[in-house]
Amino acid sequence: MKKIFLFLCGVLLLLPISLDAAPQEEPQVEVLVRNLEIPWALDFAPDGRIFLTERPGRIRIVRDGRLDPRPWATLPVAHVGEGGLLGLALSPEFSRTSYVYVYYTYQRDSQLWNRVVRLVERGGQGVVDRVIIDGIPGAFVHDGGRIKFGPDGKLYVTTGDARNPSLAQDRTSLAGKILRVNPDGSIPTDNPFPGSPVYSYGHRNPQGLAWHPETGALYATEHGPSGERGLCCHDEVNLVQKGKNYGWPEVVGYSQDQRFVSPILESQNDTWAPSGAAFATRGVWRGTLFFTALRGQALHRVTLQNGGQRVGRHDELYRGRFGRLRDVVEGPDGALYVLTSNRDGRGAPAPDDDRLLRIRLPSR
Repeated sequence: MKKIFLFLCGVLLLLPISLDAAPQEEPQVEVLVRNLEIPWALDFAPDGRIFLTERPGRIRIVRDGRLDPRPWATLPVAHVGEGGLLGLALSPEFSRTSYVYVYYTYQRDSQLWNRVVRLVERGGQGVVDRVIIDGIPGAFVHDGGRIKFGPDGKLYVTTGDARNPSLAQDRTSLAGKILRVNPDGSIPTDNPFPGSPVYSYGHRNPQGLAWHPETGALYATEHGPSGERGLCCHDEVNLVQKGKNYGWPEVVGYSQDQRFVSPILESQNDTWAPSGAAFATRGVWRGTLFFTALRGQALHRVTLQNGGQRVGRHDELYRGRFGRLRDVVEGPDGALYVLTSNRDGRGAPAPDDDRLLRIRLPSR
């Protein structure tokens, strides 16, 4: 009996789920805005306004809990498949510059492409000021699209493989990568590959970026295959390291191949279709990673251990309650703001979809 007991104790030490106490209640959710059309990304201005994108090409403003009827800007996007107006990020110096960055799909000579542009606010409206990155391969699906400023002040951009998996391993291609550029689009001198915006590669379709509030480490969510090459499903959460190769299409999910970095969490044979990601930076859940799931229709909560290199606990909140979830951002009030994506052709929209949700996290 003693040997059996010791064996079981050893097995428990290897389990990825912590037995430590953790808050388990689901916080209350408030519907802040209704009747959006396929929203994709949101960010907060210092004056409290919420900027958000709608995939058909509109940037909208939420002011004091109300959606402005007039778009802040409208862009000539190619709204086909998963493409259109996708990521959005406000400049860290927005109060001074009024710069807003967006990622969108467009068509040229019957070919789909993606680009990042910078807009500036003039007279309460946004106008395109500068092209930051262009020539990102696009497709009906796998367009990536998340853009965020890191704690280093650089702009990070996720790109999909544009349905051409080999491009993810080609460091001369912008597809299947996480890119890093200066706010004006120039290449940082400390990027891993001189003269290249590529920060990491071997990605299939990453759609979430978040930095740990204490370590500053970058984490990314990524869609795994859904039938290609007979593989499914292996959605991933990756700890992103400068210059590293994340394996697609050579490997999926966890791998023993030392050439590639394995995810810290993967869905194995389940499908999450993970998208936006954010860390809680205050309260009892400080340092907890949250990410949204489209097909999985849940808000995922991940606590980390071992300096952020190992998952301690993984839970799913609100599964099926609000449908497909696209983005999550921590607001200046400490609440989580979540966008649904039920009108994207793959959901079952309610009469008031799509919605912006506010989730107030416990402070203690």
